[in-house]
Amino acid sequence: MTLHVAAFDQLSAATLYGLLRLRMQVFIVEQRCPYQDLDGRDTEPGTRHVWLDDDGSPQAYLRILAEPDGADRISRVCVAPAARGTGLARQLMRDALDLTGPGGVVLDAQSYLADFYKRLGFVATGPEFVEDDIPHVPMRRAGLGGGPALTAARPPVPRPTGADR
Repeated sequence: MTLHVAAFDQLSAATLYGLLRLRMQVFIVEQRCPYQDLDGRDTEPGTRHVWLDDDGSPQAYLRILAEPDGADRISRVCVAPAARGTGLARQLMRDALDLTGPGGVVLDAQSYLADFYKRLGFVATGPEFVEDDIPHVPMRRAGLGGGPALTAARPPVPRPTGADR
């Protein structure tokens, strides 16, 4: 598996297609959850797309968003069905956490995955809530990542309203 990190404007059309196809396969088709996946955040200057691929085929993906308070938000974490149970989600999350800055990391975990994120150092920061008929838990991890050099060039980006997986 090869780790990739790219801003939106660094993604080729073929790569973007593969990443969006994986997201749709997991969140819309598999989870039977029609929602607006293309929420405008993929193209923001502070967004980093992070994925593992096998010979050009994305097997695991997430994105890191710059939040106005200086935190990084991890969202759209997904693994191809055929690659599940191989440790790719843990590997991808650890790689992503190495890319995060000193402001900490937030995410909205699907509730059944809260223990997975706890093992990575996240703690629940609020009560469970339901989004798109799926229970979620807001979680945060204190800043342990790469530090200011990785975040200095990223402008703060306002967080739009709406679903964020």
